[in-house]
Amino acid sequence: MNPFIRLHPADDVVIARSQLVGGAKVEDFAVRGLIPAGHKVATHAIAVGEPVRRYNQIIGFASKPIAAGEHVHTHNLDMGPDKGDFERDYAFGADVKPAPAKREATFMGIRRADGRVATRNYIGVLTSVNCSATAARAIADHFSRKTNPSALADYPNVDGIVALTHGTGCGMDTQGMGMQILERTLTGYATHPNFAGVLVVGLGCEANQINAWLATGHLAEGENFRTFNIQDTGGTRKTVEKGIALINEMLPRANAVKREPCSAAHITIGLQCGGSDGYSGISANPALGAAVDLLVAHGGTAILSETPEVYGAEHLLTRRAVRREVGQKLVDRIKWWEHYTEINEGEMNNNPSPGNKAGGLTTILEKSLGAVAKGGTSNLEAVYEYAEPVTAHGFVYMDTPGYDPVSATGQVAGGANVICFTTGRGSAYGCAPSPSLKLATNSALWQRQEEDMDINCGAIVDGTSSIQEMGQRIFELVLATASGEPSKSEKHGYGQNEFVPWQVGAVM
Repeated sequence: MNPFIRLHPADDVVIARSQLVGGAKVEDFAVRGLIPAGHKVATHAIAVGEPVRRYNQIIGFASKPIAAGEHVHTHNLDMGPDKGDFERDYAFGADVKPAPAKREATFMGIRRADGRVATRNYIGVLTSVNCSATAARAIADHFSRKTNPSALADYPNVDGIVALTHGTGCGMDTQGMGMQILERTLTGYATHPNFAGVLVVGLGCEANQINAWLATGHLAEGENFRTFNIQDTGGTRKTVEKGIALINEMLPRANAVKREPCSAAHITIGLQCGGSDGYSGISANPALGAAVDLLVAHGGTAILSETPEVYGAEHLLTRRAVRREVGQKLVDRIKWWEHYTEINEGEMNNNPSPGNKAGGLTTILEKSLGAVAKGGTSNLEAVYEYAEPVTAHGFVYMDTPGYDPVSATGQVAGGANVICFTTGRGSAYGCAPSPSLKLATNSALWQRQEEDMDINCGAIVDGTSSIQEMGQRIFELVLATASGEPSKSEKHGYGQNEFVPWQVGAVM
């Protein structure tokens, strides 16, 4: 097996398949010094200021002279004097292709009364404000199968009671963008098909008044959707007691479900990557992209997000936009982020993180080019703002931050009923009420952290699996998980603490 991976004939670098030592032969030159696994090696001499290509795309510019066989990383490669502000050809719609042949796959889903299909069957306890978080947690804890196994003993079809609390809801402009995002997020969770019932607990005097939120979200109370405040109820103890009583009323109705064959068209996957490394764009991300193409062919939906982590690669998405306005909306969101980071005295190229760099990623351009591979090759059907309801089928985009809990929270609010999360460094993550699958980019991670990983895409790097074969395996795992098979993160109990709505604007 070759000790390196060449991704495109025009690339200026190759990727070390494993750690390379000085003197090792790479193509027609020798390696200079130690090259960590997943890191880049120059294939020829590169002068200062010259662009460096990977995936046949610019990932940065040489900040120092680079010799053939030399390690290419943060010490000699950066975004250049223009911080990556070079011309990109958006070519709106240039790569749009005919719709794939319709395919039919099924999974064992839970069909709700309104026709929507769930992959899980939870009761949720939401909060309007951080002040009611403790009471909400106490209500959910009463039904914990670990500490109170008898509480749900008579309700085997209920996956659990989860409290999804957050750190905001007050100290903010009641008409501002931050409040609008919070209301959208809570509405998306309150109406998510993976919840058989929802209880909302408020304090009473917060900025995010429950009645105002219900009106904005066009929500109305019913037997499986109840709201109340601590101040109206008479304090914390009475609030917890009332919450427990209301959930006990919901449980028989929540339990009265059964799984039945449902079209894969009812699956919506939120695509995430975190703790990325130099292999992410080679193995797990393109394999997930292959699975996305399969899902789209079956009528399903996949949501790509994390706008700061597609920065510099957005032109690869605009070329797939089914209409110019779809591609332009993505470009407009990129421009918004450039302004947003500037007024906060930051910049878009503050990424990758230290862990990403240790794994071989050098610039945000390089990271983004690998990240967009999660979206496969299907046409881009629509672009949504954070936590907006996703109504289109096929491959879509949602504008979110790159921080995984915040990004996935927006996707679930938009309707994602499964999350697929690629990682090269070993991110720990889960996402109630939607199951989250972890895809390892390399076999070393799989061997080290197999208890957290659901599938090993490192087989692609090892040469024992193709991207298409791994994509098929991921698609089949998605179907099994949507049918009720627990993910590794669910077995560990992840999901409640990872609910993190995007907080935008001044905290007052």
